[in-house]
Amino acid sequence: MAKKQEILQSVPLVAIDLGSHSVRAMAAEMTDDGLLRVLGVETSSKYECVERGIVTKTSDAGYMINEVLKKLSNRVHVEALPSAFVCVGGRTMQVVAVHSTRDQVRKREIAQSLLDSMEAECKHKIEARYKNVVVLDLIPYFYKLDGVEQDEAPRADQRAELVEAHFIAFVGKEELEQKVVHSFNQSGKRLENMYVRPDALMNALAEVEDMRDGCAILDLGAQTTTLTIYKGNQYLFNKVVPMGGYDITRDIEQIGISLAYAEQLKCKYGVASADLVTTDHRFRIPAPTMPQGEVAVMATELANIISARLDQMIMPLMDILNKEADRFKVLYVTGGGAMLNGIIEYLQSKTTIPVMYGSHASFLSSDTDDEMCMPGYSSLIGTLLLGNIYRQSHPVQAKDDNLPILEILKQMTLDLFTEQQTTQNPSTNQKPSEIDKMENNH
Repeated sequence: MAKKQEILQSVPLVAIDLGSHSVRAMAAEMTDDGLLRVLGVETSSKYECVERGIVTKTSDAGYMINEVLKKLSNRVHVEALPSAFVCVGGRTMQVVAVHSTRDQVRKREIAQSLLDSMEAECKHKIEARYKNVVVLDLIPYFYKLDGVEQDEAPRADQRAELVEAHFIAFVGKEELEQKVVHSFNQSGKRLENMYVRPDALMNALAEVEDMRDGCAILDLGAQTTTLTIYKGNQYLFNKVVPMGGYDITRDIEQIGISLAYAEQLKCKYGVASADLVTTDHRFRIPAPTMPQGEVAVMATELANIISARLDQMIMPLMDILNKEADRFKVLYVTGGGAMLNGIIEYLQSKTTIPVMYGSHASFLSSDTDDEMCMPGYSSLIGTLLLGNIYRQSHPVQAKDDNLPILEILKQMTLDLFTEQQTTQNPSTNQKPSEIDKMENNH
């Protein structure tokens, strides 16, 4: 038993990012210094099966999860990678505050079963109130023992009569979670745990004082742009705009070039604002459908196309942030779109809050490739950090000494999905305004 458990526990930490155009997987291990050593990254781009953060074709997503984990196991030289952690995000995700109170009648020890039941109650409160909505993640905010507030979860040796647990819940439409679960089910791989993207980014980018004094993270994705605001060690706000870098690429495509050339032009020569163009170069791009076989565009014209879409994506979020700019110390920028030339200067022109790139480099070992420090990897790093915490508190237990390792993993996968399917709410017709109502109430 001990030997089999040790084998299972020695499997590297694996995080998966379900992107709009590809599935990426990263494997890592924890060093003795408590840092992540990234062992490798692999990508599968066979299908496009994610739209604005939601899986659209679970069979295609399952195929790519299986494929990318096979490729990654070859890269990191292990026989198999049987499981992975994943973080989710999407246009329907919001944050809601919720709490639970228990009167133990007299001062008693605070059992873990009590805390678990309070957490379950909070989850039920939200899912009972909002139809077709699921709690994606429930994050402790603070606890109160007999009226005395504390940040850490109560210890087993503490005693109290009145216990309060306050949580911040990330919620979204059921399909956001269900389709990820179904994708893993079809891949034949085990979903170890699921996290929300804002929490993964917070763990990778924010310092302790940032959470205390106030900070925001702007996540510039391919199909979504997300602003998350933190203050006083809690999540105050999360807003998703269903537009991202892919929309900018499509705008550039409209000048008469292919989508592939539009992406290259954006990444290599695109600038966030025409004011930031130092030399107004003239670019000639192949365009077989045009009379001359090419399209000419000036650097300032390209910048104007980009800034027009950026304004549409960013300004609603900046308006929200700027209403209480004096409450926040820094705005971190991350995601693939953070690599756009001039993005920091562009954002700084829209707010008085200091703007800087978010960095997860302090969590990486010195022998990790420098490329892993790029903003596009922040969500994967954050997911690995959360996954490491999860494994420490949820050691893998083999259920039968006589079963081979692969059979144990198959049984664990079956149990996981059976449990999740039996606890999901029955599907009902949901009015489109339910999530909007939730945001307004919050």
